Amino acid sequence: MLVQNPDNFGTVHDYTELGTKLAESKMIFTISADILSLNIIKPPGQMGADITVGNSQRMGVPMAFGGPHPGYFATKEKYIRKIPGRIIGVSKDVHGNQAFRMTLATRE
Repeated sequence: MLVQNPDNFGTVHDYTELGTKLAESKMIFTISADILSLNIIKPPGQMGADITVGNSQRMGVPMAFGGPHPGYFATKEKYIRKIPGRIIGVSKDVHGNQAFRMTLATRE
């Protein structure tokens, strides 16, 4: 199931109860969340989301004349091997931990 948070009216929802019911039904739960809203609302993972997706264009990256623009995609560890993509780089975060950059295989 896919839900959007905030929804198309700008209303923020707590999908924790829905996430619990979907987990009991063994359904995959995806939340499409506005990236800036994640600073102040309950994180999708805490609501039971298996996958979280969204657009990060609003972080100031230009739309590239209708071409590709940045997004984000996060999943629980049990689904990592099912993501169609390639690791395209390795770097370190501010704490010295390895950080991987990946491109999703969306146009193949």
